[in-house]
Amino acid sequence: MRSESAALSRVASEAVAPPPPSRAERLRALATEPFDVLIIGGGVTGAGSARDAALRGLKVALVEREDFASGTSSRSSRLIHGGLRYLEHGHLGLVFESSIERQRLLRLAPHLVRPLAFIWPVYAGARVPRWKLNAGLMLYDALSLFRNVKGYRRLNARQVHAAEPGLRTDHLKGGARYYDAATDDARLTLANAVGASEAGATVLNHASVKGLVLEQGQARGATVVDHLTGEEVTVRARVIVNATGPWSDEIRRLDAPDGTSPAVRGSKGVHLAVPRERVNHRDAFTLLSPKDGRVMFVLPAGNFTIIGTTETATRAHPAEVRASESDVAYLLESANAFFPEARLTRADVVSAWAGIRPLVASGYHGTQADAGSASREHAIDVSPSGVLAISGGKLTTYRVMARDVVDAVERRLGQPRRRSPTDSLPLPGGDIRALDAEFAAARAEVGDDATAVHLVRAYGSRWRRVWALTQEDTSLARPLAEGLPYRAAEAAWGVTHELVHTLSDLLIRRLKVAFETRDQGHAAARVAAEVMAPRLGWDAAETQRQLDVYAADALRVFGVDPAEA
Repeated sequence: MRSESAALSRVASEAVAPPPPSRAERLRALATEPFDVLIIGGGVTGAGSARDAALRGLKVALVEREDFASGTSSRSSRLIHGGLRYLEHGHLGLVFESSIERQRLLRLAPHLVRPLAFIWPVYAGARVPRWKLNAGLMLYDALSLFRNVKGYRRLNARQVHAAEPGLRTDHLKGGARYYDAATDDARLTLANAVGASEAGATVLNHASVKGLVLEQGQARGATVVDHLTGEEVTVRARVIVNATGPWSDEIRRLDAPDGTSPAVRGSKGVHLAVPRERVNHRDAFTLLSPKDGRVMFVLPAGNFTIIGTTETATRAHPAEVRASESDVAYLLESANAFFPEARLTRADVVSAWAGIRPLVASGYHGTQADAGSASREHAIDVSPSGVLAISGGKLTTYRVMARDVVDAVERRLGQPRRRSPTDSLPLPGGDIRALDAEFAAARAEVGDDATAVHLVRAYGSRWRRVWALTQEDTSLARPLAEGLPYRAAEAAWGVTHELVHTLSDLLIRRLKVAFETRDQGHAAARVAAEVMAPRLGWDAAETQRQLDVYAADALRVFGVDPAEA
């Protein structure tokens, strides 16, 4: 066990973004060093838990079977929000907690979490009438202790139309403007994994748990397989944490092979990306789908609009879940009902993707309960062998979930609980005094507005280190994909500093290339491979194999099933 002060001072003294240890060094550490805690799962909860534990001075190992944020944590609505729609189901505690966390993340990760204005229009006969919306928004602001970016504002029909001329006006009664926040979900997860590494944790992606090591009925480690080399190591740890989200019950079965009742029930959420010019909107929208009355969003994302989400119970395997044509039709029809001039068709869809929200099974009420009304509260339970499992929750409250996990770890270790430093310590890249000044500096140095904004948004205070690579090698200034702000230098930086080992790591999760190109990043993959191959030791045959693997990954994530999955 390291000291908490040593972990914190290491982070403070290495703000220059040190590269992580090599993969071989990390594998060696897993095989030879004893750990206080082994965390299984590299989504936002697992990565956040690893960072919190390492900053408290614990000896931490984190393993992830695919890549950080490869599951639910890269397929969300990309919102950090209080959860206005949860008020309807009486989840006041969750809304309060979420609102506080939104405020905190805006402060600790200003590059990754940014304010976002929403308009909620109200039409005649709507399930949520104006009086109820205004009462809910008043409570929403109160639950944030009136510290949101701005307070909500009532709008009449004329004001709604003036703000958003493309919105349908027939039967429009008015609405309201309120504020939440947007994020890059995958990079928020990565920032926690990188932060954990910089605080001394040993983190390894593309490594899965094959089995648990049991001693006198207690879990004391796990057998881990490195998928890139085939090497198998035994990791010794005093406490095991199962933070695998939708895969949680698979790890539980390693602990109890005779079977246990499911602790997680999956809810499938589908999103679409279409060109923003087709919808022609300014702010984000919260809408009630005319198909079934459920809450959906229309969200600005650079040059794209994200439309989502569906929410249906699913039995699809987390690794294989994806959108169906019926999901796509539902979202397009719903959006067109509010933006009639858009006339969105299937041809407008640049990408479609699905994720599984790992909701606590006990949060459902009855076997036919609607996934939308199921609780987003999280729960931690302990198996007979002592494995801690975290279930439920939402992206916005990941830090609270991680804090509670590490509190539970400390109890298992029999040591006094220490305050979580993550409530005040900026995430990597988040030590920015003035975001506008960073944007101005990046524009002056980079010379391209879109690339400058992207670099600051993605890397925060570390953007200069990434752009400096283009001064050392001018070929790294070339775009990865025409019309998008991503540069070849980011492929190099990803390999050396962001734990990138595959093309999918880079193009689907470190960057949004696959989400924002109609070929789902296939052309960009060839450009990226040229940069990555010499840095990862790929010869021509291995490079082609990696391209083939990327093609399969892109199809698995972005393919659309002809029928309901």
